[in-house]
Amino acid sequence: MSNDETSASEANPPAFGVQKIYVKDISFESPNAPEVFAMPESMPRIEMNLAMEHRQVDVEHWEVALKVSAKAHDSKSEKLLFEIEVEHAALFFMKNIPEEHMAIVISVDCPTIIFPYTRQLISQLTVDGGFMPLLLEPVNFAAAYENSRKQQLN
Repeated sequence: MSNDETSASEANPPAFGVQKIYVKDISFESPNAPEVFAMPESMPRIEMNLAMEHRQVDVEHWEVALKVSAKAHDSKSEKLLFEIEVEHAALFFMKNIPEEHMAIVISVDCPTIIFPYTRQLISQLTVDGGFMPLLLEPVNFAAAYENSRKQQLN
């Protein structure tokens, strides 16, 4: 690295920050309430999907969104207990981040920051809906990113 390159990178260091975390879309439905509360308790069967989207808002801002959908059915009667759909996003400030690092920042670092808030939001929604809290398992976004990269190479 030449002295000119060193001084240029020192003058323009990478910058990264969370500007705002927010709910873009949220839905909680319990179509069989109040009957489901009178049923004998059993462990619910949960179907869950998690997806991530991102888009560049302007030169220095990116939006990264986690989309989570979950359905809970009574394991005995198969009645739908509740259905949740959440799009939880954050606006990130990113400046002078090398292009070769952007994919990891957007696909690993950003969702890792958002996910604990999404997890808490979903837990609170289920409690407010009259059910036990739905606690999402932690997600290893780095491993998911590596798996996705390997699949694309094959």
